[in-house]
Amino acid sequence: MRAGLKVLFITGYAENAAVGNGLMEEGMAILTKPFDVAHLVRKVRQMLDGVR
Repeated sequence: MRAGLKVLFITGYAENAAVGNGLMEEGMAILTKPFDVAHLVRKVRQMLDGVR
């Protein structure tokens, strides 16, 4: 429905466990806890700017 929608998953699980089975598609990213607000801001900015 929204092919260009960017999705940021935030999880407390290890990144490799949360991303398993190749379910991440273009425009999706994952951020694992704990993280500081500056890291969240950087990640969102990268996604909006189209940086991988």
